[in-house]
Amino acid sequence: MVHNHAALRPDSLVLYKIRPARVLTLGEKIEIELEGGQIKRVRAKDVRLLHPGPLKSLADLNPREGELAAAWELLEGSETSLGELAELMFDEDSPATAWATWQLIAEGLYFEGIPEAVRVRTREEVEKDQAERAAKIAAARDWEEFLERTKQARPEPQDADRLGEIVRLALGETTGSRILRALGYQETSQNAHRALIDVGYWPPDYNPYPGRNQLPMVAPDLPVQDLPDEGRLDLTHLPAYAIDDEGNQDPDDALSLDGDRIWVHVADVAALVTPNSRIDLEARARGSNQYLPERTVNMLPEAVTERLGLGLQPVSPALSFGFRCTEGGELSDIDIRSTLVQVERLTYESAERRLAEPPFARLNVLTERYRARRSAQNAARIDLPEVSVRVRGDEVTIRQLPRLRSRALVMDAMLMAGEAAAEFCLEREIPIPFATQSAPEKIEQPADLAAMYAYRRRFKPTRLVIDPEPHFGLGLSRYTRATSPLRRYSDLLVHQQIRAWLAGTELHDAQEVTRRIAEAEQAAIAVRRSERLSNQHWKLVYLRANPDWRGEGVLVEKGEHKAVVLIPELALETRVRLRGDLELNTRVEVMPREVDLPELTCYFRVREDEGVP
Repeated sequence: MVHNHAALRPDSLVLYKIRPARVLTLGEKIEIELEGGQIKRVRAKDVRLLHPGPLKSLADLNPREGELAAAWELLEGSETSLGELAELMFDEDSPATAWATWQLIAEGLYFEGIPEAVRVRTREEVEKDQAERAAKIAAARDWEEFLERTKQARPEPQDADRLGEIVRLALGETTGSRILRALGYQETSQNAHRALIDVGYWPPDYNPYPGRNQLPMVAPDLPVQDLPDEGRLDLTHLPAYAIDDEGNQDPDDALSLDGDRIWVHVADVAALVTPNSRIDLEARARGSNQYLPERTVNMLPEAVTERLGLGLQPVSPALSFGFRCTEGGELSDIDIRSTLVQVERLTYESAERRLAEPPFARLNVLTERYRARRSAQNAARIDLPEVSVRVRGDEVTIRQLPRLRSRALVMDAMLMAGEAAAEFCLEREIPIPFATQSAPEKIEQPADLAAMYAYRRRFKPTRLVIDPEPHFGLGLSRYTRATSPLRRYSDLLVHQQIRAWLAGTELHDAQEVTRRIAEAEQAAIAVRRSERLSNQHWKLVYLRANPDWRGEGVLVEKGEHKAVVLIPELALETRVRLRGDLELNTRVEVMPREVDLPELTCYFRVREDEGVP
């Protein structure tokens, strides 16, 4: 039986959108009744006739059981109509059987089409759809089970791929996550970080910042060639000392004194890492070592440090920077040589105890001359607190770095070597990257902590450029970084250029040096960002693990709504609300109120009644 609009009459069964409806009246528009008693006036083209009726009530469209399988097998691959199919399956053609049949057609598994032309699908089509639908049902069930496990913080190994979607957002590799939305979080990197902790996939103290800055977490695994057989100046008769923090694993500089001649010995990394070698390219792509509280990630293979770290072998090859320091703190008689040295390793604390002994006493006198010269040239004198943050197992330790004369001695000796290298290369027209820093708008040496804090904020960043310019902060007119080739690519590049000149081989031109240093510095910026954020992260982990911590803060900056307090014990600055108009440098007791690791924030309470100016 063919049902069409011409057969429409009151009490006909029609399809309106996907719902059954009963025709009430015919006219310019058709008045229909929907389930629930709703009455609508619609156009004739908005409905499709399913059965001419009579249908007295939509409640009569009760479910029916028919011979679906038999009808389909009989008609497979052919075409029929709604009425004929209803009669075949239910042995009657009524509004109720027409509606039951239409629902099967609309389902689209065994039949498809319109009431007047129903196509009976083939077995191949049906079985393919059944498999796809079963797969969808299984996938939906698997999805719901995954969400339930995740909400209950019970992820299983098979969930790793799915949770990787949230990990990518937490690390800034993507901007959205369907799973994160389904778990009820807004789609931000911080919330992804929070969710991964909440569901138990990341430990509560997980540090995301190296990954967020797309940095490698292991040293490069590359073969290291043997040292070339070349003539070296033997300085093993001179006591040499590599002075560094306790636990340092990459000693790349040491000091000797030969009469009044200072030697700064630096690991001869360029002897093993030649330009454009695989190791050189990898180091350039990394920019520098990454020093995290929980680990150090070297830019060079570990074998390079093992062979060249000063004091790690009985005798070490070095590129040694020799010079004298005049009464006025000027450098003279500069010489750079490939050498062999025998190095003793010391901590700053042990060196401090030996400052009255030779050669430390004389080295201290010479470096103090140099420091006085830099000071006279307006070198910045900033003494902001510094701390060492270390993670060993589950324990975070924060140790304030003491202000030791041995540390100042080593720093000035390294600056001497950097200035000596700069002058050496300038005189010989060796293209290298010079470290420069423009002067701030106001130059006034700070006298207290708040002034130092404000002074530092006016500093402009150090730049590496091919044309020498003064470095304001160091008080030097010429300077390059040359004492950390195990740690920084820019220092390694300086060494490569100097070694090429010493050997009489071809140098990189200025354009090539600029290109290489730009590439390395781009990577080094990411490393410095990761180090800064990682240190902040582990400080907050420490505070969260020690909620009863109390410490002293110093008011260093006033704001309209909040003030900046610097906590020397943690080298941590925070914004707090203060009552009253306290003077800068007032000391207040601070205590953590709330730590939010994913947001990298800690809110402190302040006991202002104990403030002491």
